[in-house]
Amino acid sequence: MSLTLTVLGTASPHPGPDTPCSGHLVQGGGAEVWVDAGTGTFAELQRHTDPTRLSAIWISHLHADHYADLTAAVYGFAYGGLTLPAPIPVYAPRDCAPRLAGFFGRPDTGFLSGVFDFRPLYDGHSVRHGDLTLTARGVEHDVEAYGLWAESGGRALAYSGDTGPCDGLLHLAGGADLFLCEADVDAHCEGEVDPVHLTPEEAGAFARGAGDVGTLLITHVGPTLTPENATARAASVFGGRTAAARVGETYTV
Repeated sequence: MSLTLTVLGTASPHPGPDTPCSGHLVQGGGAEVWVDAGTGTFAELQRHTDPTRLSAIWISHLHADHYADLTAAVYGFAYGGLTLPAPIPVYAPRDCAPRLAGFFGRPDTGFLSGVFDFRPLYDGHSVRHGDLTLTARGVEHDVEAYGLWAESGGRALAYSGDTGPCDGLLHLAGGADLFLCEADVDAHCEGEVDPVHLTPEEAGAFARGAGDVGTLLITHVGPTLTPENATARAASVFGGRTAAARVGETYTV
């Protein structure tokens, strides 16, 4: 069975017309996983699958443009007629459940247990759904953050999540048939000690340095750039096949 990535959203740091924030549907090995739940992606998810069929949800970090639509999913599953056969495993940083409960004004997370089964991520965390393996790699951001390695049938995709330059990204991307990587900033701020995003050139350099990356797919392009410009700049450094992630497009890995 093929491994596919469907882009649900690419916008940073807020959604635009017809462009939700970060979100993806990964399908392979009999499993379907919603990877990042940025604002607007739950609606887009429903264009491509029945959300009640999800095997899992995987959240890279707890910034709103990557997880806020879990609130929409709660409404859909708990009150909107999308009846789940069982709570969906949610792999996310450990504060995800209390953050979500706080949105609903609830002091505890128990009311979410009929919808979500929260399981905390850590560097090296690995889980299998069907014949799809999901492995987390810690990356450098201004909050706890992880990149994802997804593999099925001998094919693999890597996803940077949000990250600054770090060794974890090299370890994550090496050998990926498809590397989905952020290129959020035009340049780093003067005097910035710990960058929390990548420039397009850095995205290209990490794809090249990781080794054996098949295709570099640029996403999460910030407001000071255009996807076309960011992709061209990343390609000039990577030197390999490079494209811009497009909402609604499905890529076979």
